[in-house]
Amino acid sequence: MKKLSTFFKSKDVESTPEQPGPDERRVQPRFTAQFRSTFFGNKQEGQGRTVDISAGGCKIESDIKVEQGEKFECRLHIPGLDWPLRVDEAIVRWVGANSFGLAFSRMAPDELVKLTSVLTDLEQEE
Repeated sequence: MKKLSTFFKSKDVESTPEQPGPDERRVQPRFTAQFRSTFFGNKQEGQGRTVDISAGGCKIESDIKVEQGEKFECRLHIPGLDWPLRVDEAIVRWVGANSFGLAFSRMAPDELVKLTSVLTDLEQEE
């Protein structure tokens, strides 16, 4: 099995007081990623590619148009896990041209343990 670090990389965001970085509110470390994700909500479903992840959320690239404030259930197909990681509820915090940011708002305790374990492993591999 490949090391998780082949799929993820820590990402630093530089900012200055005059020009804050785009993720200035983020308090958890984040990792760039390249894995498939699926999401579904009230009236739509789609898939995309997760391009960064932290304990509090992720960024997904997708052609599906979403709106800020929408809520989705997500499956993150993280390499090394037997089953996709399930996020029971994630809220769209921002929307870009072909990407959007999700904040994880509800996860089962065992899923949160899996995510925390994956992120801890990644941090130790750096």
